[in-house]
Order: sequence, then structure tokens, then C-alpha cells
Amino acid sequence: MGQLELSSEEEKELLSFIERYYYDLRVEIANTDDKDFRRSLKHREAIIRTILDRMKVMNI
Repeated sequence: MGQLELSSEEEKELLSFIERYYYDLRVEIANTDDKDFRRSLKHREAIIRTILDRMKVMNI
């Protein structure tokens, strides 16, 4: 996959957006009764958490 070049300001905005999405996703998981849907949301949560961790290691 290609790389995306972002300015420092764009990186910070992207990180902020992903953090908000991650929080909302966790709320959705907590409020979901359907086991299959919850499983898919938890999978998505793990992916987003990995992305956030990688961005923070890069000091974004």
C-alpha cells in the first residue's frame, strides 16, 4: 500500500479524529446486544487500537 504524506497539523487532526472514533466505537460495543455484530465491532476496535498505538509511537 502507498504512503500518505501529511503536514504536522493534518497528522494531529487525523489522530484526534481516530481517537474520537475509537471512543464512539467502544460505546457502541458496550451498547450492542447482537453477539455477531459485537464481535465485528471488537475486531474493528483492535485494528483502530493498533493504528492509534503506531501513531503515538511515531509521536504524531
